Order: sequence, then structure tokens, then C-alpha cells
Amino acid sequence: MKYVNDGISLIELILGASPAVQIVMLILFLLSIVSWVIIVQRWLVLGSARKGVFSFEQRFWSGMDLSQLYKEGSQMQQENMQVVGMENIFRAGFKEFMRLRQQGTVDGEAIMEGAQRAMRVAYSREEEKLEKHLAFLATVGSVSPYIGLFGTVIGIMNAFLGLAAQAQATLQVVAPGIAEALFATGMGLFAAIPAVVAFNRYSALLDMVTSSYITFSDEFSSILHRQIHST
Repeated sequence: MKYVNDGISLIELILGASPAVQIVMLILFLLSIVSWVIIVQRWLVLGSARKGVFSFEQRFWSGMDLSQLYKEGSQMQQENMQVVGMENIFRAGFKEFMRLRQQGTVDGEAIMEGAQRAMRVAYSREEEKLEKHLAFLATVGSVSPYIGLFGTVIGIMNAFLGLAAQAQATLQVVAPGIAEALFATGMGLFAAIPAVVAFNRYSALLDMVTSSYITFSDEFSSILHRQIHST
């Protein structure tokens, strides 16, 4: 890319910028790189969690015995396969339910409270895994334009200071400083826009997945409650 008037390339523009503007550009470049790494990583994690919800719900509502479903999860763990999401919530609740029930001295309400408490803890852990790094995307999306604007202000100041030192004002004198100032703003937007879009998309996906977890926990609690009062 060349600037028509002076033939300065984009690389030369960056290298010729003032140290303060170069620091701003470097910060925005690093923020953009880290943001894209997080965007891809969160896309894989949340996508896997969403698929896990559909997969486990199909197995859970297929009529399979709950003990058999729990054993399948244990076998997966023994084979070093990861058990996450809704299945972890199920396993935590069912394990505590069976442990308290086998004691024989615990009443039904205490068993239900224990199972529900175990599911709440498992839910909190799963939610924390899904929310990881989303706050960073929100921060990048809100702060990057201001960092770019800061670089723009410095660039324009340098351009006018350079103009004041010249006996005759020409476009060739002002253009590089203005260009580096606007480029800082562009970099700020380049870092912010993908972060904001990804944060909004992932927040909606997170709400959908966690709502499924909560609904499942309530339905599973009802099933356990019926099992207690049917015996």
C-alpha cells in the first residue's frame, strides 16, 4: 500500500511514527492477537459444550437406567476421555444421591438437599469454565478504541508541532503525521470490533448453555425426588 503524494509505505509509516504512537500501535497489535486466540479457543469450548448438551440429553431421556448412565461416564473417565458440562452436573448429583441413600439413616429431604447442593457446586464449576476469558474480550472491545484515540491525539499533536517548525505549510509535511494518527484509530477499531462481536455472540451462547444446565438440574431433581418417595 502506497500513499500517492509521498510514496510512503505502510511499514515506513509505522517505523517513522513517534515512539509514543509506536507503543500504542504495539499494544493494540498485541491485544488483537490475544483476542483472536481467545476468540478461537472460546469458540471451540462453547461449541463443544453446546454439542455436549444435545448429546447427553439424548442419552438421558432415552430411558437408560441412571446407574448405567453413571457407569458409562465412569468408564469414559477411566479411558482418559473428558466428561464435562451437563454430564458432570448429573454425575455430581447422582453420586451424592446414592452415597446418602446407601447410608440408610438419612431422611429423604436431606438426601435431596445434598444432591441439589452437589449439582449447584458442579454447575458453578462448569459455568466458570465457560465464562473464562470472556471478560478480557469485553475489556478489549471497550478499551481499544480509546487507546487508538490516544495514539491519534499524539499523532495529530506531532503533526501540528512539525507544521509549526516549517516555514511553509504543505500537504507533504502534514500528511505523514495525520496518517499515523488515523492509523492508530484504525488499529483500535480493528482490535475492538471482533472482540465486541465475539463477546456478544459468546455471551448469548453461554446463557443458552447455562440455562440448559439449570433446567436439567431442576428436572433431574424432580426425578430423584420421585425415586425417594416411590420406595
